Amino acid sequence: MGKGPFSFRRTSVRRRLKKTAEPPSPSALRQIGSPTNSPPLNNITNTNNGSNNSLVSPGVGGAMAVGKGKKKTGGARLWMRFDRSGQSELVECDKSTIIRRASIPARDLRILGPVFSHSSNILAREKAMVVNLEFIKAIVTAEEVLLLDPLRQEVLPFVDQLRQQLPHKSLIHGAGPFDEQDNEMQVFTGRNWLPVPEAVEGLQCELPFEFQVLEIALEVVCTYLDSNVADLEREAYPVLDELARNVSTKNLELVRSLKSNLTHLLARVQKVRDEIEHLLDDNEDMAHLYLTRKQIQIQQSEVLLGVSASNSISSCTHLPRNSSKRSGSLVTSNLLDDNDVEDLEMLLEAYFMQLDGTRNKILSVREYIDDTEDYVNIQLDNQRNELIQLQLVLTIASFAIAVETLIAGWFGMNIPCILYQKNGIFEIFVGCITAGCILLFLVVLGYAKWKKLIGS
Repeated sequence: MGKGPFSFRRTSVRRRLKKTAEPPSPSALRQIGSPTNSPPLNNITNTNNGSNNSLVSPGVGGAMAVGKGKKKTGGARLWMRFDRSGQSELVECDKSTIIRRASIPARDLRILGPVFSHSSNILAREKAMVVNLEFIKAIVTAEEVLLLDPLRQEVLPFVDQLRQQLPHKSLIHGAGPFDEQDNEMQVFTGRNWLPVPEAVEGLQCELPFEFQVLEIALEVVCTYLDSNVADLEREAYPVLDELARNVSTKNLELVRSLKSNLTHLLARVQKVRDEIEHLLDDNEDMAHLYLTRKQIQIQQSEVLLGVSASNSISSCTHLPRNSSKRSGSLVTSNLLDDNDVEDLEMLLEAYFMQLDGTRNKILSVREYIDDTEDYVNIQLDNQRNELIQLQLVLTIASFAIAVETLIAGWFGMNIPCILYQKNGIFEIFVGCITAGCILLFLVVLGYAKWKKLIGS
């Protein structure tokens, strides 16, 4: 039994399975983005600020490794990473890598998916801000921004703005070395130590990194919506004027398509406007968007813990230095007040007013469409009234002719009558009947005008 044909087939199947079940190649594992083999967001390409054309270059393993990685991951998508200095990097990552990198829940990636492609959301998380404004889908942290689908035609202006503005704005955060004897009056902002007056002035004049990205995103989206509204206005007014002059099926079809585009565009503008209005109405949500403030507070708490530990073993001669450190921490705590959302509020109010103006333009176009439709309806009602009047005149004339036909029908019967035997009576009789019918028509028409059933 053990040497039969069936047992031989089983062993051959096992051998084939053992041969096919080989472990994946290291390049494919690096492509998937495994945290044990390679760091995240460094698995395909690396582009700097100056090279705008060479976005994709072959990584480790060549094009075959990239193809295998795409086939194995299945959920990998194209992202572009920007840091504070404006350095860009085109990468391809799966959901798990992005979740670990930005510390966001998995449902936020669903918000950035194609299901919510035309929704608008600005969500604050513990260490990141999820931005979903029209075609801009990004995850912003205090140190970097991850942009989804950066090669789309609509997203390219946003990428260009990031490359142009981030390097210039990041130069303001630079600072020289600090004096170790006066370190108690210094504040840690991002990666550099600044004296307290300079830190106060810098934080008051310059927005944090996440708000710079948010401002660029709002600017690009508002500009895109404004351009669409301008195109709609240029297309709408000639079509509506042509419809007012000539009511035809072609013009009515153009106006119908125009109204459909207007309704769709108004909904998109309204979604972005409502999201900004929702943030302006809730100071707590705006406070959660201060990612740099949260990072500074965490670093300050670590510094203060280190200072307190060093002070616990220091002598009493360092008491004046401790008081100065306490004064510096008080200034910093006042600077980094959680309830201070004035900068973000001013930023959002500016773009809220711009979106409100865009919305008013759309509403003015819709009012013009409504006025044109009312004018066309008045024209159609006037023509309909004229048709009714013509129908009434024809009905009166038909009534008069019917009376003459009735009299002619009476005399057409084979009934003996004296008038049949008289010569020359036919013309006189027909003329009198016709004159009587015309008189009847004029009487009924005058009555209709007297009752204002027919216009003058």
